[in-house]
Amino acid sequence: MQRSLIGPRRHAMAWPGLLSALLLAALSLLTAPSAHAATTICDKFGSTHVSGDTYVVQNDEWGDTIQQCINATDDGFQYTTGYHNLSGGAPAAYPSIYVGCHYGNCSTGSGLPLQVSAFANPTSSVDFTTADGQWDAAYDIWFDSTPNPTGQNDGAELMIWANHAGPPQPFGAKVGTVGFEGAVWDVWYGRQGTSPAWNTVSYVRQQSANAVTVNIRDFTDDMAARGYLSTAWYMTSVQFGFEPWVGGPGLGVNSFSYDPHGTGTGGTGGAGLLSQGHDAWASSSETTDYPASNAVDGNASTRWSSCFCDGQWLNVDLGASHRLSNITLNWEAAYASAFKLQVSDDPAFGTWSDLTTVTNGTGGSVSYSVSGTGRYVRLLEQQRATPYGTSLYELQVYGT
Repeated sequence: MQRSLIGPRRHAMAWPGLLSALLLAALSLLTAPSAHAATTICDKFGSTHVSGDTYVVQNDEWGDTIQQCINATDDGFQYTTGYHNLSGGAPAAYPSIYVGCHYGNCSTGSGLPLQVSAFANPTSSVDFTTADGQWDAAYDIWFDSTPNPTGQNDGAELMIWANHAGPPQPFGAKVGTVGFEGAVWDVWYGRQGTSPAWNTVSYVRQQSANAVTVNIRDFTDDMAARGYLSTAWYMTSVQFGFEPWVGGPGLGVNSFSYDPHGTGTGGTGGAGLLSQGHDAWASSSETTDYPASNAVDGNASTRWSSCFCDGQWLNVDLGASHRLSNITLNWEAAYASAFKLQVSDDPAFGTWSDLTTVTNGTGGSVSYSVSGTGRYVRLLEQQRATPYGTSLYELQVYGT
């Protein structure tokens, strides 16, 4: 698959000539018609409010010049007219449905903006139809340092690719792999724009699906652990749509919903992040600058680093016994190629049960599905991949 075939839509600093399109988009949004089910939208930046102003459907054809039309329904839309045929660069459009505010065009009753630190478990569900061509079907979720931005967000853009076809790839570069929501996701990151600049973080589902329910906190927890999201920022909109390069007609959202509260606690599909901020200690630390606590502080720029020797370990006290479902390791360049993840309820640490054994680790950010119960979790390094110590940015333990 080729690189650099995708760029975020509506980004004035990302693509030449887009500033004028953004200005036109803003004017169109401010004068958008009110809600009507089955409304046909052919204006490049036209939109309509549906389901009693609960959602907004937008055409958002910002990267091509052919006529594109969609039919807005009560909780979705159908792409009806305009077959794109772009050979690379940015996508042609982002026809989509959303809750919240986007360039001053707001739905009602969504509970947005919502500060990330105040998340309960916001969730969204979508069912959609695909067609031939080259496209992605993705959530686009925006964060800002202020609660009510009127233009481009200055915090982060979270894209969740549920499905895609053809060679397009996300903006930036692949930085890791993580497992939650019952799937494995490739993680991409890129920083773009100037005045403002923002982080674009994309999660590409390895097991493509045409219907998903996402616990948004699963993704924001991972973003924060990697240093791409501040929990002081505000989530301003939750959008789902398609980015077509080739094709378009036949794509459609059959149903879309958003719940600011959801069920469960988020993190790995309903399980919570248990380890962050808890007591951690290790067999050794390279220096006092690299203590064990760095591995559970939620800061992807700090790390634990051991002595330059094998057989080192890192323990975390979860505070109480929990049923565990997932452990994510975010390694620095000095990673362990062979190690065990273990759990125990023994306060004397004399008895450990293996959760998983890895003999061919490759570093990076990797998530492991586990099954076990206990209060204490241990990473037991058995073989280093480099002459240096074992170095870990974050150890994240999920469970209930």
